[in-house]
Amino acid sequence: MTASIELDWLKKWDLYSPKNIAIKDGETGRELSYAQLFEMANRGSQYLRGTFGISKGDRVAVLATNELEYVILFFALQRLGAIMVPVNFRLTQREVDHIITDSAPKLVICQEAFIGILEKLPTSVKAEKLLLQGPHSFAEEILKASAEVYPFVPEETDPVMILYTSGTTGSPKGAILTHKMIFWNSINTTFRLNISQTDCTVSFLPFFHTGGWNVLTTPFIHRGAKVVILKKFDAEQILLLSEKEKATILFGVPTTMDMMVRSPLFAKSDLSSIRYSIVGGEPMPIELIKVWDKKGIPIRQGYGLTEFGPSVFSLNEEDALRKIGSIGFPNFYVEAKVVDNEGHELGADEIGELVLKGPACMQGYWHNEKATKETIKDGWLYTGDLVRRDSEGYYYVVGRKKEMFISGGENVYPVELEQVLRACPGVLEVAVIGVPDEKWGEVGKAFIVRQHESVLTQHLLDHCLQNLAKFKIPKHFIFLDALPKGDSGKILKRKLQELA
Repeated sequence: MTASIELDWLKKWDLYSPKNIAIKDGETGRELSYAQLFEMANRGSQYLRGTFGISKGDRVAVLATNELEYVILFFALQRLGAIMVPVNFRLTQREVDHIITDSAPKLVICQEAFIGILEKLPTSVKAEKLLLQGPHSFAEEILKASAEVYPFVPEETDPVMILYTSGTTGSPKGAILTHKMIFWNSINTTFRLNISQTDCTVSFLPFFHTGGWNVLTTPFIHRGAKVVILKKFDAEQILLLSEKEKATILFGVPTTMDMMVRSPLFAKSDLSSIRYSIVGGEPMPIELIKVWDKKGIPIRQGYGLTEFGPSVFSLNEEDALRKIGSIGFPNFYVEAKVVDNEGHELGADEIGELVLKGPACMQGYWHNEKATKETIKDGWLYTGDLVRRDSEGYYYVVGRKKEMFISGGENVYPVELEQVLRACPGVLEVAVIGVPDEKWGEVGKAFIVRQHESVLTQHLLDHCLQNLAKFKIPKHFIFLDALPKGDSGKILKRKLQELA
């Protein structure tokens, strides 16, 4: 193993702070200390190796909600040098079939609730199957396995996880995350968020999402801190647990942060232990930032993606209002550039594609050399996100490269339109896409969730006329009860394209 970085985190914390709590189930109250997590990971390694022959490079797919056994499994597979493939159980059977077939796991582990998905897998899938919990399951059988320390097998460049992207263009692609990538993402997160052993967070993002593992969970465990996990987002439960567990860092997207504010418990909750909340996904509305700031919790806007980090950018909390909408600066071991279509670096306030370089970059896409070469060029990862950098060096996401539309020969960036519309009184949520238009080529179509029915199209048009050039103003306004969202709370524009 390369000696430059330490990968066997649990072994170290078993020595340094064995009694400290590593992971806790927020619903049941079950918890594991670092000593217990280390022991169970070793038992898991012994069981998986002895019963299924799992070894270095083998894939193990998982369909499960956030459970303590899921975390044990991750570290058990890590010791073996095997590769975890978390599968989104909310996908259609066709999408799950693609992921399982593409990753070709030796073993598929699932909760009983998802057995139906396994039973419908193609006959070409030869993987063995195992329940995560219940009789004769992973949870039960590892208790019978040897607790002897299993040697730590992998090296830093070995894959530890394959995370499949949402597949907005074609079939989902499997991003290969290495031990090195997760290590350096943890270092970047620790440096920028000042994580220490005394920190605690309540995490609701699912483990089939990079946010579930790598926004805070793996950095916190690397640092010897405490993670309280939930199976799903529940505003009241997060507020209650944050107070009870004295959480120090909160994570959310603007939607979840707004839902917590709207909970009757928000005003009553003692959240004084939280030093700030980190927010990703999209810019947080200024009024919502002010509500949290008044509660004593500054907002740190950030940016990341499955293929890099995901701890890539962070805005210092003191700049939350002065630099509204900014994702801040690149984190410690991240190089960033803004480039044009030819790859030439652009100057201040010029809009171009964000490209990244650093040790927290994925290895590539699983069995997809074409997509890998299109994404990673000369060591730089092309994100597909359009950004600008202001004269002070602060970065702003303008939109997805493929979301930008051209109206009457002018480039229009949906994010700008969304920020303006979100500031209109009575607007709760908004998403803008480009749609075909006979006269202008493309025009904007805005999907609005309003606070009350008195918010009419004319109000929105008047607001836009005061704040946007005419060619940018959406030509269509559609009112919805709710915007379609993914598991992290991020708006799914591909679903809106289907409605258009």
